[in-house]
Amino acid sequence: MDLLWPIAIVSGVLVALAIGRYNRLVYLRQLTRNAWSDISVHLNRRAELVPNVVEAVKAYARHEQATFEALAAARSKALAAAEPGARAEAESAVASGLERALLLAEAYPELKASTNFLRLQEELTATEDAIANARKYYNACVRDYNTALETFPDSLLASLGGFQPARFFEPEAEVSRAPRVGA
Repeated sequence: MDLLWPIAIVSGVLVALAIGRYNRLVYLRQLTRNAWSDISVHLNRRAELVPNVVEAVKAYARHEQATFEALAAARSKALAAAEPGARAEAESAVASGLERALLLAEAYPELKASTNFLRLQEELTATEDAIANARKYYNACVRDYNTALETFPDSLLASLGGFQPARFFEPEAEVSRAPRVGA
């Protein structure tokens, strides 16, 4: 009987610690999901700007239809991708297409001087900066979450709780930069 109380206290402490660690894993997973949602908002904003860029440049460069069609297809594919890895790949194609469209604009001084086009470039630049910042935050959340999944004793709870590692949001290396916008 004298041994029962210490065993009950130690068991209670261990259960409380396990619950706390489990809840921390849940918190980190939710933080990662929220960070992905933030990236998605900014990527959708960029996708909304794509048709405006295309229309502005298309008015001057009608002979570049293939560039605009490729950009539209990349945009559709990006909007359809939900998982970070697939979205990163699709967004690389969008960034590349936007860069080509903006390079076309360089050949048309009247377009570059248009206040509407300049405003559009400013919006696109701000959106690209927001995407970069959101991506950094998301990848930091993924790092913390995945590290928790791999460290002891959280790794035991993670395997029992069915926690899966999250994927980093990394655009393809050759198109990892934002489209160049501005004069």
